[in-house]
Amino acid sequence: MLRYPAPLRPGDTVGVTASSSGVPGPLRARLDHNVTWLRERGFEVWVGDCLGGERVVSAPKEQRAAELTAMLRDPSVRAVVPPWGGELAVDLLDQLDWDELAGLEPTWLVGYSDLCTLLLPFTTRLGWATVHGTNLMDTAYRQPEGLRHWTELVSGPGPFTQRSPGRTRVGSWDDWEAQPAVDRLTLDEPGRWEVVGGGGLDVTGRLVGGCVEIVSTLAPTPWGDVPRWARTEAAGEGTIVFLEVAEADPFTACRALHSLRLAGWFDEAAAVLVGRTPAPDDDRMSQREAVLDALGGLDVPLVLGADIGHTQPWMPLVTGASTRVVVEGDLAEVTQVLD
Repeated sequence: MLRYPAPLRPGDTVGVTASSSGVPGPLRARLDHNVTWLRERGFEVWVGDCLGGERVVSAPKEQRAAELTAMLRDPSVRAVVPPWGGELAVDLLDQLDWDELAGLEPTWLVGYSDLCTLLLPFTTRLGWATVHGTNLMDTAYRQPEGLRHWTELVSGPGPFTQRSPGRTRVGSWDDWEAQPAVDRLTLDEPGRWEVVGGGGLDVTGRLVGGCVEIVSTLAPTPWGDVPRWARTEAAGEGTIVFLEVAEADPFTACRALHSLRLAGWFDEAAAVLVGRTPAPDDDRMSQREAVLDALGGLDVPLVLGADIGHTQPWMPLVTGASTRVVVEGDLAEVTQVLD
């Protein structure tokens, strides 16, 4: 049975720890700005020690696992968010005491990218609802009309309805070193959700998924057993699988998507949502062609261009929650109930 953490309220504590990569010195001002942003909205913030940016990870794996566990044990901590993703959160999986975690009251775990290494098994193995949304370094951005901020999404049971603003960003990220307090998203291009094959979509299911480069490596392990979770926890409801490519070339992305298909990730799916990607095309295969090659033959609706992942804007989504997706013309709407 899916368990929802207690709602986040002013006065609660938000833990900040880098389970993967830390923050180099020139970008610490951006980190501090976002910590201040949370405090100005009434939250206490526990800034952990595992934030160093000198190496590929913020601290040795034992230290990162211990700090994350300490935050999850503390009943005053209602949410834990990393500064951003990184590369090697996978080394934490066998460092965490999953039996102990299963006995704790759930805490909101928020983020995306490499944090999907934890988001996925926290939902499929522990049965905790998690949030695939912005990381701490993105938290101060104002959400465009139609989208919720992650702090709002975890503040109550909902239902929460979000609508795509129909705009996206093409190009580079903001220069946080030069502008550590930037809070406006630059949405400079149209960004429409597309139902492959045409027509509209109105489906409901339990949401599961994440960053393709991360979840595809977990699929053959106990930490990524989505088929078992779908058969048990989403039984009778089906799943809505969301996926997004961070930076993989089309061939790598295509292989990873095929591996998820072969692992049975879509056997119980009512729909598959694929987010926009900043990853480049190849002269021989585009990112779109990669998705269609791997997933186009599924007997399930396939939606491209969702506001998920490594392009702005970010639609925060509660993984595990009952989710309704409606796509009709220019309307793209997601409603979640935290039951």
